[in-house]
Amino acid sequence: MAKVRTGDVALFTGKSKLLAVGEVGAVFANRAFADALWPPAPEGKSWRTVYSLRDFVPADLPYPVLAELIGYSRTYGFPGQLVLEGIRAQAVIERLGITTRTVLEQLGVEEPPSLEPDAVTQLVELERQHTATVSFERATATTLYRREEQPLVIEFCSTLGVPAGRFRSSAGLCDIYLEGPDGVEVIEAKSRTGHAYVREALSQLLDYAPHSPLPVDRLAVLVPGPLDERELSLLHRYGVDCIHRISPGAFHRTPAPDHARRRMRELWTAD
Repeated sequence: MAKVRTGDVALFTGKSKLLAVGEVGAVFANRAFADALWPPAPEGKSWRTVYSLRDFVPADLPYPVLAELIGYSRTYGFPGQLVLEGIRAQAVIERLGITTRTVLEQLGVEEPPSLEPDAVTQLVELERQHTATVSFERATATTLYRREEQPLVIEFCSTLGVPAGRFRSSAGLCDIYLEGPDGVEVIEAKSRTGHAYVREALSQLLDYAPHSPLPVDRLAVLVPGPLDERELSLLHRYGVDCIHRISPGAFHRTPAPDHARRRMRELWTAD
């Protein structure tokens, strides 16, 4: 744990699968505090290192898939604590599509927490509080791990003949970035085929495209099933392809009309 720092990714495993994804917050060593959390067994050692989580999202990914992403045998059982570093750690983060709040703050997409006391604690008059509970919704770009989309992304990328990557920018972190024989492509994945999901994917692609490392030739939305005509027409109007899953390991592309793609390409790559 001495190597662990704020912003690192923590994967929680058990029951033969990845159960949750977290982002490490504060890390400190305090024996008394740790012993209060985890009383040591008689003559046992103290778990003196404590860390909090800035974010925590449930996940559901079988051990064989997770092991392959790390580069281990599919039969690896994740028997205890494992700390990955360097290229191997980065590969897992990229392949799982994990975006930490720390990275988003570094990109300027999300504001870091304020350390000003007035911003941390605010008094609210009692009569203005009309509900017993308070809820909030974070923007899609700040999601740590999108458990519904990621299996679809992993399955699709396994069918490609070229390496799949991602790129970070002030607009966020794209789902899939490809440089192949058909040119440069940026793909955004969604777990549903409804209008709101497709419209969100379209807006994200148009936001990411100008920041692409190389000029974009294609944009596409990846979904788990075919789109209705309304949603497909929306994508094609802006020159964006649709890729949908038709069976395990098989996907179909419905390309946008060439004239629409040519018309929109200048806007995709505009400064």
